[in-house]
Amino acid sequence: MNVALLSKWHVHAVDYAREALDNDSITIQQIWDEEALRGRKWAQELGVPFEENIENVLSNPDIDGVIVTTPTNMHKDVIIAAATHGKHIFSEKVLALTAADCEEIFAAVEKNSVHLMLSLPRLTESFYLYAQDVVDRGLLGTVTNIRCRVAHNGAVPLEETGKGWLPEHFFDQEACGGGALIDLGAHPIYLTNRLGGKVKSVSASLSTLQNHVVDDNAVVMVEYESGAIGFIETGFLSYGSPQQLEIYGTEGTLLIEDRVARIKSKHLQSEDWVSPEYPNPLPSAMEQWVAVVEKGVKPVITKEDIINLTLINEAAALSHDEGRRVMVSEVAGAEPKLR
Repeated sequence: MNVALLSKWHVHAVDYAREALDNDSITIQQIWDEEALRGRKWAQELGVPFEENIENVLSNPDIDGVIVTTPTNMHKDVIIAAATHGKHIFSEKVLALTAADCEEIFAAVEKNSVHLMLSLPRLTESFYLYAQDVVDRGLLGTVTNIRCRVAHNGAVPLEETGKGWLPEHFFDQEACGGGALIDLGAHPIYLTNRLGGKVKSVSASLSTLQNHVVDDNAVVMVEYESGAIGFIETGFLSYGSPQQLEIYGTEGTLLIEDRVARIKSKHLQSEDWVSPEYPNPLPSAMEQWVAVVEKGVKPVITKEDIINLTLINEAAALSHDEGRRVMVSEVAGAEPKLR
């Protein structure tokens, strides 16, 4: 599959380019960037042509797909244009700034019979697959609480620069649509969406501790239709913070820290904590993208995962702005389609 890289704006752009180069089914043919100087330099580094006009890239019959790492507020226009030109699309999270925009994107994707994949990497990892299996098998009984935390220190000022290691444009409200929650918080959002079931309401606090325009520290409380309660935590100000996933139920507890799990369940032979074995991980989001394009293999990252990620972000932003609990149906205009 011949692909074009669209922008080096996102910090993961280099990672996706590397993964594409390592995939025998992908050949990088062109680079475009909304900042031409940055794009030309990247193209020179990779030894591929740079094209200044995105329309020339999208209309190129030799290009089969695009990898989109533009500013988030450009996703909708760029992805719809790519779909209209018959290009398959791999994109960095989030897909768009509103659930309505996500629906427009999928309408274009489906109309033009192309495949869209969003990078939601933790849905393919062994620790999540184990957690989902534990919930599905009822080893915890009725789930009552879920807590998921993903945070790092990207906004903590470094001594040598006085700034964090995240690029300044990650704090641009217009380009990003938000701060820590919409970016890093995507991971605990899509994980808890899968594990918790249908979301009923959202209450959020988005804090700014380092005088950024956008949030650099955030907590979201989610109420599920089941009656369970979830806590989503993220931020750019935590040194050494482990990734944590905790699931509590009437008949057991699962604790995962930095992908290391322990479980206590009345359904297991031991009354003590047990260290389980994990299943094998699934193919990465990019590998799934290639598989659906080339072989029609159904991906495990779904349209619902993608849209509902934005849906919870929208509800959280509204909750914070208006200082109240927000019913998800207020944002979606209908009941959310969470698993």
